[in-house]
Amino acid sequence: MEVNVNITDSAQEYLAELLSKQEGEDVGIRMFVASPGTPKAETCIAYCSVEDRKDDDVKIEYSAFNAYFEERSILFLENAKVDYSPDRMGGQLTIRAPNSKMPQVSEDGPLEDKVNYVLYNDVNPGLAAHNGHVELVEITEDNYAVLKFGGGCQGCSAIDLTLKDGVEKTLTEKLPEIKGVRDMTDHTDKSEAFM
Repeated sequence: MEVNVNITDSAQEYLAELLSKQEGEDVGIRMFVASPGTPKAETCIAYCSVEDRKDDDVKIEYSAFNAYFEERSILFLENAKVDYSPDRMGGQLTIRAPNSKMPQVSEDGPLEDKVNYVLYNDVNPGLAAHNGHVELVEITEDNYAVLKFGGGCQGCSAIDLTLKDGVEKTLTEKLPEIKGVRDMTDHTDKSEAFM
């Protein structure tokens, strides 16, 4: 699998210097996106020892270290750039990943990514009319999507209708592997509810 991430020379030098101070053999970096394809997406670089590596990580060898890219994140890291700018305070490592928040899925991608894609492209635009939104908390072992509503949907008197006739219907039609949805929202808080 091809990785299209630009780690600039200055960033490589900086990362190599940091890695040289780490204990252990063959310590590299691991790059991934937490909550990929959602507004909460965060691109991360972490130290990566042998026991931190995953079987499906994609390894790229740089002159001074090895980098491991989480396979699931590669689509969201497309055209990412890691750079280091020295300054009088020491410098700053920056990561720009313009595709990290973009809902994207591949046919063989994780079910979680597919659910997020449907929520952010098909469900949330409709809920936004009532200043509401919904996000995926988890997918259970028996393939139920556990959701949390916010904004105008939290505490709304029509939430049962929205949940069953809107969100669940949309998800199960587009993703037949989803058995249904469960709501974990505290609807007793009606402070922002759309009535």
